[in-house]
Amino acid sequence: MAHSNRLRRGRVSEMGRCYLITSTTHKRRKIFSFWLYGRCVVCGMMAVNATTLSYVVMPDHIHWLVQLDGGESLSSCVQKMKSVATKKLRQLGVAGEVWQAGFHDRAVRRDEDVIAIARYIVANPLRADLVDSVRDYGLWDAIWIDQHL
Repeated sequence: MAHSNRLRRGRVSEMGRCYLITSTTHKRRKIFSFWLYGRCVVCGMMAVNATTLSYVVMPDHIHWLVQLDGGESLSSCVQKMKSVATKKLRQLGVAGEVWQAGFHDRAVRRDEDVIAIARYIVANPLRADLVDSVRDYGLWDAIWIDQHL
């Protein structure tokens, strides 16, 4: 797994392309069960030079729909997000490894419905039986979905 932070062989990081990122915590520790720790990840996502379209921070992993538009590669964006989140977690006293090495990425095809993908992402807490309504889960967002519905 020496190159697990790199894009899969043959994959090119394309500006303007949307990617669905999944990244897990080290040994699936439920670090983000505490809301404030999950917000550290959100701060990391907002620190990258790309457009966050949708995300959910689950107790032990994240799903992040991001569009590359700022000149950074996908690997650079994910690395920066993890770095910023980890630094903020350290400031709050979280010790030990935070992230599993690498991440899973899937390029969204141009003909796919990104709004449907965003809805699928934010419904993760429902499917995991963490809440009865996404309104009750504070660690998600999508630029098309009003959280106050």
